[in-house]
Amino acid sequence: MDRYRTHNCGELRKSNVDERVRLAGWVNSIRDHGGVIFIDLRDHYGITQIVTDDDSLLKGIGREYVISVEGVLRQRSEDTVNSKIATGEVEVLIDSLTVLSTSLSQLPFEIGESTMTREDIRLKYRFLDLRNPSVHENIVMRSRIISQLRRKMEELGFMEIQTPILTSSSPEGARDYLVPSRKHHGKFYALPQAPQIFKQILMASGFDKYFQIAPCFRDEDSRADRSPGEFYQLDFEMAFATQEDVFRVAEEVLYDTFTKFSEKRVSPPPFRRIPYAECMLNYGTDKPDLRNPLVIRDLTDFFMDVDFAPFKNRPVRGIVAPNCAGMPRSFFERMLNFATGIGMKGLGYISVLTGMELKGPIVKFLSAEKQQELIHLLGLKEDDTLFFICDTPKLVDNLAGQIRKELGERLDIIDRDSFEMCFITDYPMYGINEDTGAIEFTHNPFSMPQGEMKALNEMNPLDIKAYQYDIVCNGVELSSGAVRNHRPDVMVKAFEIAGYTEEDIKSKFPALYTAFHYGTPPHAGMAPGVDRMVMLLTEQENIREVIAFPMNANAEDLLLGAPGPVSETQLREVHIRIR
Repeated sequence: MDRYRTHNCGELRKSNVDERVRLAGWVNSIRDHGGVIFIDLRDHYGITQIVTDDDSLLKGIGREYVISVEGVLRQRSEDTVNSKIATGEVEVLIDSLTVLSTSLSQLPFEIGESTMTREDIRLKYRFLDLRNPSVHENIVMRSRIISQLRRKMEELGFMEIQTPILTSSSPEGARDYLVPSRKHHGKFYALPQAPQIFKQILMASGFDKYFQIAPCFRDEDSRADRSPGEFYQLDFEMAFATQEDVFRVAEEVLYDTFTKFSEKRVSPPPFRRIPYAECMLNYGTDKPDLRNPLVIRDLTDFFMDVDFAPFKNRPVRGIVAPNCAGMPRSFFERMLNFATGIGMKGLGYISVLTGMELKGPIVKFLSAEKQQELIHLLGLKEDDTLFFICDTPKLVDNLAGQIRKELGERLDIIDRDSFEMCFITDYPMYGINEDTGAIEFTHNPFSMPQGEMKALNEMNPLDIKAYQYDIVCNGVELSSGAVRNHRPDVMVKAFEIAGYTEEDIKSKFPALYTAFHYGTPPHAGMAPGVDRMVMLLTEQENIREVIAFPMNANAEDLLLGAPGPVSETQLREVHIRIR
C-alpha cells in the first residue's frame, strides 16, 4: 500500500466498497454526532467523508491539519447520502490516522468563504484562498484551457518557440519594466511588453508558423480585465499570410476552445467583421458587446433642418430602446442621472405611445412630417423610446456607447447565455496627438498600411487605414493583431510620417530594420489574451480570480512582499544609487 494514499479524495465510489484504502488531505470540517465523529477530508480532487467512533484517533486534530488515514470503505445509509459531492454515497471507517502537518487554530478566514473576504487578506494568505474549491477550480480550468490551446495550435501546424524575457527597451505604447545590468555599467534590459519583434524576426528566419503561451510585461494600471505587471497571451504568427488567413486560425481555435469549456452558445465562424469607423458609429466603442441588441443611429442629417438649438451644428446620435415607453418615471430619472454622471448635459428622449403618438420635450420642435419621417427612418414601434445623445465630434460616440451599455443593463436585454465574437478591422494608421498636435501611430507601428507605399505617398495620413484588427468577445478585447510591415522602404516612410527618421528606426529597432534588408516574407498574426479567455469561460468579474498569484490593484504582491527594498550591496552590484 502507498505510504500516504491509495486513492485521492475524489475517486472512491460504490464499486470500491469493502476495499481497504488510505487517503491523505486537509481536514475540511469535523463533526461530532454523539460519539461518532465525521471528518470531511479534502484534497486537489475532491472531498471524502471519513468516520470513527474512536475519539482517541482524533485527539488534538484541527481544521486544515494535513493527515493520512486508513480504513475500510463502506456504503452510506440511504438517508445519509450527500448528492452534492461525487463521493457522497460512500465513507471510510478509519482505524488509523497519521498527522502529517498541523495548522494554526485561528484561520484568517473560512476556507469556503474566502471569496467574501477583503482582497488584501485573500492575497496575503493566497495559499489558503487557493484551497477554496471554487478558487482552486479556476486555476484547474486555466491549466485545461492552456493545454487545449497548445493542442489546437500544434494540430494546425504551428511550432512552439520561446522568445527572450530579458530584452531591450522599445517604444511599444506602455511603460517598460527595466532590469539593470551588472556586467554593463549604466545599461538596462527590459522585460518584453510582447514578443512582437522576436516573432517577426522568426518569420524572417524561415519559420512558417510560430506560437507560444507568451508572458508579457507592462507597467500599466490595473483594471477588472487587466492585471498589472504581467499577463499571458496565445501569441502566433504566420509567414505568407493575409488577414483572412489569421482570422481563420483564430476562429477555429477560439470557437473550439469556447465550445469545449462552456455550455453557452458561441457565435460560429466566420465571426462578424466590423470596420472600425462603423463600429464606433453603431456601438460607440471598438469593443462592442454584441449580446446587447441596441444599435446607435446617426441622426445628424435628420436634425439639420430642425430648429432645436442644442442639436444645431453638432453630431446627434439616437438609440431606440424597445418596450421602454411604459417604464416608470424613476427609470428615466436614473438614466438621466447616469448621463449627467458621465459628463452629458442631459438625456433627451421621445416615447412612442399607443396609436404611434410621439411624446417628449423634443416632439414640439418636429413638424408632423418630420415626426413621420423619424418613425419611418428608425422603424419605430409602439412602446419604443428613442434616446438622444449630442455632443462634440470627439465625445459623442463614446457617450452614446456608454448610454447603449447602460440601457442594455437596465432593460435586461443582454443575452447572458452566449459568447458573441467579432473582428474589428480597418483601424486608422495615424491620429493626432491631443497634447502636441503631431501625427502619431494609433495602433501597432509595425503594421502594414493598406495601399502600402502608394497610400503613404499620396493619401492624407489621417485617411490611411492599416491592416490592423482586434478580436472582441462580449465587450472584452481578447486580442490585437496585424498584417506586418515587412518592407524596409515602407517601414521608413511610415515612421517618417509619425515624426521618426531612418536613424531613429536604426537605433530603436536595429534587429528588425536589418532583418528586413535580407528578404522577409509577408507575415501576419495576433495574440488572444489567455487570462481574459479564462476569465470569460469561468464567468469571473475580475481577472485576478483566474491568476494563481496575482498582484493587487496597486501592483503589489502581498504574498511575497514585492516590490520591496534590496540591500545596498545589491544596488552597488548593478551600479544603482537611489535618489
